[in-house]
Amino acid sequence: MNENEISEKIKEMLCQRLGIDPEELTDEIPLFVGGLELDSIDSLEIIAAIDEEFGVSMTGVGKEPFYNVKTLTAFVAEHLN
Repeated sequence: MNENEISEKIKEMLCQRLGIDPEELTDEIPLFVGGLELDSIDSLEIIAAIDEEFGVSMTGVGKEPFYNVKTLTAFVAEHLN
């Protein structure tokens, strides 16, 4: 799976699970402060979804991969089996 496919899957997952408008969600928009304003409950949903969709554990990971879709994609791509 290439990074473009991972990114599209992450965006689809965020829209479905968190109710984000697909028109608002770009690779660069911050997911939390200064962007979509997601909260800590949303971050738990993201962790669960990444594990379920890709088999990549994000438990105990710092906040850096959660900045935007681009950073989530890079994290998943790096840790995919």
